[in-house]
Amino acid sequence: MAIEHASVQVARKPWGVGDLHPWSSMDVSSDPVGELWFQRADKNAPIPALLFKLLFTSEPLSIQVHPDDEFARSIGLPNGKTEAWYMLAAAPGARVAIGLKQRLTPEELRAAIRDGSIANLTQWRPVAKGDIIFVPAGTIHAIGAGIVLAEIQQRSDTTFRLFDYGSQRELHEENAIAVSEAGPAQTQAGQRRLTAARTALITNSHFILERVELQAKSRWTLNADSETWIVVIEGCASIGSISASVGDAVFAEADRAEIEVGPDGMNCLLAYPGPSPMMTLLQESQEQATQSARFSVPSPKSTENVEAQR
Repeated sequence: MAIEHASVQVARKPWGVGDLHPWSSMDVSSDPVGELWFQRADKNAPIPALLFKLLFTSEPLSIQVHPDDEFARSIGLPNGKTEAWYMLAAAPGARVAIGLKQRLTPEELRAAIRDGSIANLTQWRPVAKGDIIFVPAGTIHAIGAGIVLAEIQQRSDTTFRLFDYGSQRELHEENAIAVSEAGPAQTQAGQRRLTAARTALITNSHFILERVELQAKSRWTLNADSETWIVVIEGCASIGSISASVGDAVFAEADRAEIEVGPDGMNCLLAYPGPSPMMTLLQESQEQATQSARFSVPSPKSTENVEAQR
């Protein structure tokens, strides 16, 4: 049983930034930070299946690809890496690459890696705050400069690089060719409204990612039967005995906690293992739900609209 204020592991990167505000107050001006990894506070606890982290980019990252579970296990790793990105901030002109402009044969992909033309074959797209990008294992991808994003992923750090802007770091030609879906990215499924407060952004066999919007001074119960991560992106709340504000993460598993939302409300990202949304995970307090129903009786027209949204 656990309700924990997650600890933060800092990953310093040359492509990182020197100002993490408002996501962290740590002073990093002398040594750029590229990633903040949220970890269990209890270092002796079982390792979670998922990894939640924040990324900060001042330069483009390498063009890369991650293996799926089958390939990862064939080379002695426990699992592959499927991930999703939620854009917390994006400078004007910020963009990401997802998939290729056209399908390549293995021989064409090998040639594009060797001569660097893969950089011109990736499909770049602009991004803005609030955008959500799903990156299944095998998808060739890259993150551009000027972005702050939250990433939820299978817990793996296995990356095969195809292009690295003249860096001396190793490229992983053979493995990249073996795992890449060397063509346009698959069409991303639409978001799904679960309740008035919860929207499923990404649903797949590995994880569910939701955006949750809780009204000011409302009260809720978190019923975390399985591994659950909460990352606050706006406002604040008390989650059990934990005071959580922007940039804080909470881990819960096999436990429950009362949530009291602050005077400005709270928006957060909520993630847990797939494949299906857990409808009992977050419940509005019964007293509050009764009051809401008493003072907001919908008209027949609005009732029809609600039904249509489901």
